Amino acid sequence: MKRIASFSVDHDRILPGMYISRIDGDVCTFDLRTRRPNCGDYMDNRTMHSVEHMLATLLRNGEIGESVIYFGPMGCQTGFYLLTRDLAPETVREALLHALEQTVAYTGDMPGAARKECGNYLNLSLEDAKKECAAYLAVLKEQKGGFSYAE
Repeated sequence: MKRIASFSVDHDRILPGMYISRIDGDVCTFDLRTRRPNCGDYMDNRTMHSVEHMLATLLRNGEIGESVIYFGPMGCQTGFYLLTRDLAPETVREALLHALEQTVAYTGDMPGAARKECGNYLNLSLEDAKKECAAYLAVLKEQKGGFSYAE
């Protein structure tokens, strides 16, 4: 079988940050790495699920909403994927920073936290989402360089 692109990246060298994982025509897949891979510090399911609810909702309701194709967790529990169409990476970064800030400041009910809205509605925590988003926001504000793993 042909090796997929994401398995060709040396995960032991990936630091927390925002990277372009791949570009397919007008669709860009961003690797939103919240943790260093293979270091034992993994997100628990409740945190991943909670961040997914918050950021998917805020990104799709924000400036880039019509260009968001997908937002969801990585199976390895070290980050998220964000797929967008026809947007500059800098535009996506600014929208992500804004959504992270909104999550940290959020005081309402967790979006999609009702039984008929979610298949695991009891496994959500706004506080867990806020904590994870605050930590990732700090990482992104410090990240220098472009969107390449090598930078």
